[in-house]
Amino acid sequence: MSTTGIIFSPIYYQHNPGRGHPESARRLHAIVSELKKNKLRGVGNWQFFKPEKAGLEDVELVHDREYIEFIENTCSLGGGILDVEGDTVASRKSFEVALYAVGGTLKAVNMIMKGRIRNAFALVRPPGHHAGKYRACGFCFFNNVAVAAKHLLKIFKLKKILILDIDAHHGNGTQEIFYDTNEVLYMSLHEDPRGFPGKGFTGEVGEREGLGYNVNVPLPFQTTDEVYLKAINEIVKPIVRQYKPQFILVSAGLDAHYRDPVGNLCVSALCYQEVYETVVSLASEVCEGKHALVLEGGYSLGSIGKIAVAAIAKMSAVQYIVADNIPETKERVRRQGESVIEVVKQVQKDFWNI
Repeated sequence: MSTTGIIFSPIYYQHNPGRGHPESARRLHAIVSELKKNKLRGVGNWQFFKPEKAGLEDVELVHDREYIEFIENTCSLGGGILDVEGDTVASRKSFEVALYAVGGTLKAVNMIMKGRIRNAFALVRPPGHHAGKYRACGFCFFNNVAVAAKHLLKIFKLKKILILDIDAHHGNGTQEIFYDTNEVLYMSLHEDPRGFPGKGFTGEVGEREGLGYNVNVPLPFQTTDEVYLKAINEIVKPIVRQYKPQFILVSAGLDAHYRDPVGNLCVSALCYQEVYETVVSLASEVCEGKHALVLEGGYSLGSIGKIAVAAIAKMSAVQYIVADNIPETKERVRRQGESVIEVVKQVQKDFWNI
């Protein structure tokens, strides 16, 4: 029960969006290579597990059948572009790999709920949090985290699930899927979404039964550790403690790092380490430690391995020293970031004691 499960298979390397695409198999290879280095090798607190392939009925918990068939047919014809932006690209094997991404995420939550492991990191691709009910977006095919949340609600009869999204980009697909329910609290810290994906502003707080269960913290470009951790401490922590989720799912984007070529935030690996320590602590406090991380973005091949392993070390109580620079906070960015945090507090005080 003390084990941290790492869900992984080389099958995830078979999704190929094309030469030069940032969401390449090299991302996952960098993480697995770092994990297998001597620093964590032989430690008994974590273990690899192979994913299982999700069934169509699993994917249909979130996505429309016609959309699923569109992905399948595109791949059977050799692949192609799936979205209007032109950056979500399928290859011949991408449909099957995407089913294994969903299946790997489901295996993580199933093993946790059945007491076989304490927590898990699903090292899956393609990522998922931009995928909506009927469309692909932002390199994402099926919304892995959303399917896992629906599965926990349906199969395990949970009533309160937290999805904490720390990808540099807002998870517009996840927000869309759970916007009208109070059974899932969606919280996202992300860069200013005006350029992409056009959702994730402070006033988007949910609707109907979901009113108050959607929390967006759109941070200015170049936000560094100081402001990011202030948002975690002053917004995330108090709301999570009040909501008291039965399970925590983390959309674990690794692209808020200052070296990331796609994200526009500037946090350090040390900041990530503190965020994951907070996740582990909150999970222990509110839901008996039940939490799973699911890989989303992260495109700096020199950084994502260290960030992911830092998370696994925190989850499995293994010592792992991360050496990184901490970017200096520009005064303008600090003021803008602190202003955003205050706006979020004003918006959310109608729903939470914050």
